Amino acid sequence: MRRPMSQTRIFVLAAAEGALDPGTVESLRSAWGGTAPRWLSPRQAAEFEAPLPDSFEEARAGLDAQGIDLNAVRPEGRRKRLLLADMDSTMIAQECIDELAVHAGVGERVAAITARAMNGEIGFEGALRERVGLLAGLPVAAINETIADRLTLAPGGRALVATMRAQGARAELVSGGFTAFTAWVVDQLGFDGHRANVLEVERGRLTGGVGEPILGRDAKVERMRDLCAEMGIAAADVLAVGDGANDLGMIRAAGMGVAVHAKPAVQAEAPLRVNHGDLSALLYLQGIARDDFAA
Repeated sequence: MRRPMSQTRIFVLAAAEGALDPGTVESLRSAWGGTAPRWLSPRQAAEFEAPLPDSFEEARAGLDAQGIDLNAVRPEGRRKRLLLADMDSTMIAQECIDELAVHAGVGERVAAITARAMNGEIGFEGALRERVGLLAGLPVAAINETIADRLTLAPGGRALVATMRAQGARAELVSGGFTAFTAWVVDQLGFDGHRANVLEVERGRLTGGVGEPILGRDAKVERMRDLCAEMGIAAADVLAVGDGANDLGMIRAAGMGVAVHAKPAVQAEAPLRVNHGDLSALLYLQGIARDDFAA
């Protein structure tokens, strides 16, 4: 007899490719009285349904130490209709402003401010203005050089976007970074649209200013609400993913909010987290098997 949905969860275990031992999955399933495991990707991702136990967080911490992500999702409404994704250290492996700052000779100084802002130690908007101010006088050409020489796409991102779009979902990039970089990511990964901050330019050089209002934490949540209204969907239909403190608003508001390789303060508050898998783990959370990936 199926248990009431309010009392059950789908437990998704995921790890790096080849790193998930079937014995580990079976041991946890047996201990929690779960259904037979369904393998989403051999030796990489599996799921089973069971009541949510009091020992969940303890088990999660233990598996995390073994390089395995354990998440609990509700059985109903797993397939999401809108992907709302952060860019820096989420869809790309770097922080674009940190990489741009290297060209200006202030890389370490800017990176230190970025780290504090992403961990929620200082306000995002003020930190962004301070960092951009340090880039004053940098030739605009440094943006394309940074993209070509220093930026890389995060593993699994192409499969994530392509698969969700193939299943009828919309994919939007919403970033506290800059439009010059988000446009490149959209072109590479096939997002439907993007929103980000604008670097001010005069005579081919950065002025050190950023267009107002700054797109930060509240603006990301507002963008999610606007898209939901436009699409006629609820927040429950949204998958939001990010890594920094400025992503926590949309991560909490979305039906499926995921912290991916996130800062400790963000992991502590995010309902779902991926520390060991790549972005394809977000497909596993929705119950999508690797054989059904679009790319």
